[in-house]
Amino acid sequence: MYSINDLKKEVLITVEGVPYRVVDSQHVSLGRGGAVMRTKLKNLLTGAVLERTFRPSEKLEPAEITRASMQYLYKDGSALNFMNQASYDQEAVDEAILGEQSRFIAEGSTVTLMVFKGKVIGLEMPNSVTLKVTDTEPGVRGDTATTAMKAATLETGVIVQVPLFINEGDRVKVDTRSGQYLERAK
Repeated sequence: MYSINDLKKEVLITVEGVPYRVVDSQHVSLGRGGAVMRTKLKNLLTGAVLERTFRPSEKLEPAEITRASMQYLYKDGSALNFMNQASYDQEAVDEAILGEQSRFIAEGSTVTLMVFKGKVIGLEMPNSVTLKVTDTEPGVRGDTATTAMKAATLETGVIVQVPLFINEGDRVKVDTRSGQYLERAK
């Protein structure tokens, strides 16, 4: 059981049988009334954000979320198909459940899926991934001194803005949270 002092950013809790992730927490003193913890919680099933205040006497249950390491196979319509590497079971997961970060999963890569009561509820991605550029305009010699950018299509189909010196076949590092180019991969 968690006390209100354990409610830090990224902690997973269960409120009324629903898993939540703590997005933000703030300890507030009310003078003679004691202290409370004001939190913003993200519902892991629906994605909705909820603001809730907890009193010191409340005890919170940790969310029982398991993590499954699975290999991404292919996309079929709006569903992404994954395979459990231990049992070779395949599972199709709707793209809406996995969120925006699912755009950065390359075929054949291994990802961690979050499972709550046998149902996939989310995806754990690293903050950055390295992907191959499949289509972009060729860079013009001498344009490397400016901060001009051009569009590039990556192997997952995502279009990002990259510097002019990036060419087809190059591997680039992309931030999965913002979708921005970080650097050319070595």
